[in-house]
Amino acid sequence: MPSAYFPERGPKDYRITQYDLTLDYRVGPNRLSATAVLTCAADTPLARLVLDFGTFRIGKVLVDGKPARFTHRAEKLRITPARPVSGRFTVEVRYNGNPKPITGPFGELGWEQLTDGVLVASQPTGAPSWFPCDDRPSAKAPVRFTITTNADYEVLANGELRSRQRSGSTATWVYEQHEPMAPYLAAVQIGRYSSTRLPGGVVLHPARLAGRVAHDFGRQAQMFDTFVRCFGPYPFTTYSVVVADDELEIPVEAQGMSTFGTNHVDGHRGNERLIAHELAHNWFGNSLTAGTWQDIWLHEGFACYAEWLWWESCDEGTADEHARRWHRKLAGAARPFPLGDPGERHIFDDEVYKRGALTLHALRLLLGDTSFFAMLRDWTSTYRHGVVSTAAFTDFAAWHSGRSLDAFFTTWLADRHLPALAPA
Repeated sequence: MPSAYFPERGPKDYRITQYDLTLDYRVGPNRLSATAVLTCAADTPLARLVLDFGTFRIGKVLVDGKPARFTHRAEKLRITPARPVSGRFTVEVRYNGNPKPITGPFGELGWEQLTDGVLVASQPTGAPSWFPCDDRPSAKAPVRFTITTNADYEVLANGELRSRQRSGSTATWVYEQHEPMAPYLAAVQIGRYSSTRLPGGVVLHPARLAGRVAHDFGRQAQMFDTFVRCFGPYPFTTYSVVVADDELEIPVEAQGMSTFGTNHVDGHRGNERLIAHELAHNWFGNSLTAGTWQDIWLHEGFACYAEWLWWESCDEGTADEHARRWHRKLAGAARPFPLGDPGERHIFDDEVYKRGALTLHALRLLLGDTSFFAMLRDWTSTYRHGVVSTAAFTDFAAWHSGRSLDAFFTTWLADRHLPALAPA
């Protein structure tokens, strides 16, 4: 899917339909030896293949099992197969080195070495920091991970844990993410963690934080109940949380997984809205993924609105009260960009989150609760594990309402002026 945002990302002439990543990682020296096998499909014969890939030493590239010539610079791996390929084919890349984040306008993204372990947080363009890929949000594919590392570390990756086998001082973990996943949502977390199993899933955390974790994540099961009622069935088979043994600026979502810092766990549920926000991304962002970063409000606006719905379900202020409070805060500020096209450098601005949530609340006021939540549940069902767009959502909402909503969405998504909410 073409995009004006990060247009240099991704091959445009073929599709990756499966990733198989075999990673051998040594924590102390931060050393990774890996093999990535990509199953691909092309509609026309291709004499050259391009992948997004960061800084590693590449030992060999094979296409359909045969050695291929390649060049690797400026985060692009360019491959020339022995003969043109079409239909279904495989690309195998063997590489090693010291993984490091990719530096961009949002700081360091991707594979990050912690004080004692690893955290992967790739949104929006950090996936090439650790594996060759089509680094566009629209390029979703299943992933299998085989991860070998020091046996005294816990390893978490996306999907279901298929096996864990110890051999001497190392252990090998195998995870399978069957549902298609955007590369930026792929993650591996490695650390000396204890495990707390709660009704809403497992939490990995430093042992000293067990009490705080049990309290702060203690209402996660009720969050699941609230979001299933509002959004429809949970779209994945597992959900895990990692509290990394480092402070993080913000929590980070991955598919079926969320990562928090020690600073987000205070023992008083002081950051519970963030727990709700990251959980909601499994519906909005992970299952339903915007095909272009221009439409990121479909992730962040929905997850922000989920925070207000959570408080509403707890009788801790209605969504309407939270919406009107934020509307008052935003009303006096100059609008730097339209919500539907914030610009590449502004996709994570608070305006996208809060105005996105306000747009949904205004739509709820317009449609009424019954129609609004029926529409949301149908939206997540219709596009489950798919790629979505603003145009698809506005058409979908209009179809559910039985009338044109062009004027409504123009004022909320295209105009810089913040529209008024309907009277309380």
